[in-house]
Amino acid sequence: MELEGRAALVTGGGTGIGRATSLRLAQQGVAVAVNYSRSETEAEETAREIVEAGGRAVAVRADVANDKEVRAMVDRVIADWGRLDIVVNNAGATRFVEARDLEGLTEEDWDQVCDVNVKGTFWVCRAAAPPLKASGKGAIINISSIAGLSGRGSSIAYCASKAAVISLTRSLALALAPEVTVNCVAPGFVDTRWTAGWEEYREVNAKNTPLRRVATPEDIAEVVVGLCTNARFVTGQTIVVDGGRTI
Repeated sequence: MELEGRAALVTGGGTGIGRATSLRLAQQGVAVAVNYSRSETEAEETAREIVEAGGRAVAVRADVANDKEVRAMVDRVIADWGRLDIVVNNAGATRFVEARDLEGLTEEDWDQVCDVNVKGTFWVCRAAAPPLKASGKGAIINISSIAGLSGRGSSIAYCASKAAVISLTRSLALALAPEVTVNCVAPGFVDTRWTAGWEEYREVNAKNTPLRRVATPEDIAEVVVGLCTNARFVTGQTIVVDGGRTI
């Protein structure tokens, strides 16, 4: 396997897209640090599943919005695995506020969403940059959203933060080249715990998607892993994974 022996950090790695990505990387022989902030049980379960399948994994707590905690987390990964080759910035936050309700979007909402989605992505990339450069085949994959392209999503703050992740991806691709590739994946509707209870909305999305279904976390993980293995001449790009919904 092409990724055998490498090490990865997946933020928000215990649930949804992060969990699917952690498991998929482990299947490729990658040692995985499964980051969590609050979902300790899920992160520990994900790491345990990898280990029980014969892989290498550890759950690591850090709030990605806290630069000090992020740096300590990267140090822990290096201490455990001796290297860091792949970073998947999947940790995210949102607030559900109707776009027309401008007064309903508070300063606290903006700060919380942007601290995790934008600052958190940058803190992790900055802390991880030295070992990724040393790897020689370093790869960063940032998880954005089609909300960052369309302006439609759970809130204006969320859309703006995901657009910022796309811009950040381009800037970091320039800053970290040629040693590290930096790309972005922008999913559409994904069937995760965030969308639990949205059955009607899920059905509408599936009906209006050319591939006639919504994405699973595994669909997104497959693209993420592909960017680590088969795309060494691709950087600064945003890959939309929505089954054709936004065509």
